[in-house]
Amino acid sequence: MTGQLPLALRWPAHQRFESFSAGPNAAAVELLRAVARGDDDAWAYLAGPHGSGRTHLLVAACAEANAAGRSAQYLSMSALRARRADAIRGFGGSDLLAVDDLDAIAGEREAEHALFDLYNRCRAEGASLLFAASAPAAQLGLGLPDLVSRLSACTQVALKPLDEAERRVLLRGRALERGIELDDVVLDWLFTRSKRDLATLFDLLDRIDRASLAAQRRVTVPFLRTLLD
Repeated sequence: MTGQLPLALRWPAHQRFESFSAGPNAAAVELLRAVARGDDDAWAYLAGPHGSGRTHLLVAACAEANAAGRSAQYLSMSALRARRADAIRGFGGSDLLAVDDLDAIAGEREAEHALFDLYNRCRAEGASLLFAASAPAAQLGLGLPDLVSRLSACTQVALKPLDEAERRVLLRGRALERGIELDDVVLDWLFTRSKRDLATLFDLLDRIDRASLAAQRRVTVPFLRTLLD
């Protein structure tokens, strides 16, 4: 059960508000900063497609809360393979709670009821809750109407993915931080041969970084073709 419990995390250093490329989501960043610091008592529900930065923002909020002297916990529903209801019931006791990937519990009666109870418990305790999923609560397929109602009452934040030009700039910048130069030809090749969401692109950059260091080679199209093929 150790891997399934909502244990305290050392928040990954790369998942901070400062490293988040806000683009059209600047208002969402400011809202979550305020909630994390305790300057705003809003509860927020983030909805956005894979790669829109949902997890990054939730983890950043937890790190920001800790920096402000507040306790925080993060729990991903998709990371739990079983006994989600038990994990949710064991969650709590912090100033800020972040629940990610709500899609994973849709249709799981016990987990939905546990989340409904958590919602009410946090209201009574004065804790702040943040939620994230791929779509608004009414579109997740949740079977508990009262839970849908509670989630829909949160401040709704629709995350918008960066456009391709913004993703190129971000990927090139992340690469330069590692000492890797991605010219336009390389970026063109990558963007035509891989998924274009940021999560996939950053995972690919990790792979490229390791391979280029091991081979002591510049990142060129022939190098990438050998690596990825």
